[in-house]
Amino acid sequence: MMTQKVSAIVTGAGSGIGRAIAVRLAADGYAVLVNDLSGDRAQAVASEIIKAGGAATAIAGDVAQPVHVAAIHAAAKASHGDVALLVNNAGIAHQAAFEDLELEDFDRMFAVHVRGTFLMTKAVMPSMLARGEGVIINVASQLGQIGGVELVHYSGAKAAIIGMTKALAREVSGRGVRVNAVAPGPINTPLVSALSEEWRERKKRELPLGRFGEPEEVAATVAFLASPAASLFVGQTLGPNSGDVML
Repeated sequence: MMTQKVSAIVTGAGSGIGRAIAVRLAADGYAVLVNDLSGDRAQAVASEIIKAGGAATAIAGDVAQPVHVAAIHAAAKASHGDVALLVNNAGIAHQAAFEDLELEDFDRMFAVHVRGTFLMTKAVMPSMLARGEGVIINVASQLGQIGGVELVHYSGAKAAIIGMTKALAREVSGRGVRVNAVAPGPINTPLVSALSEEWRERKKRELPLGRFGEPEEVAATVAFLASPAASLFVGQTLGPNSGDVML
């Protein structure tokens, strides 16, 4: 564990993978700004971290909204100092056949995943570059690599995050900021539970491991990428995905 707490932001951290990441990073010594669309969920996770002896602050906010992003960043700096680690995890799930997909569904999917990742990264990047150090980890999905039935908008948004990760890493890695992505497979979270039982059963049969992952298994991958042990990882997409994608 770190002797001095370092500031981290985890978006969409009120449940599922985001919660597990926030809890793990706090255990590793980070002071975590827990963001979620729901203030109650964010506060519950922050309270859980504090009860376990960690440092955390909660704030509600929609990462697709510039005013909210500014408030999230300001809260992190005020509570824990300059942000050393950003985990862009906020996301939503929605299932629909392409012919039934509405423009509003498509736009909201890209707003949260892609616009949110862009806005949050823009907020923290200036101070990271000024200090010559920082870590950004984007949570994508294996469906951004292989696609998913009735998930064209979700798969497209996650593919965009992977592309953004690679391009940004080429721009800023030489200036001290490491950018990588994690592309989980199906994980036992509320987002995956919201998909149809038929989809989940079919997907489980496709997985070489034969099971969905747990949020803590994804959090372990994020913790690795955040650590000095991952110093050579630049623009990479790591896949805790039960074997769904093999690279």
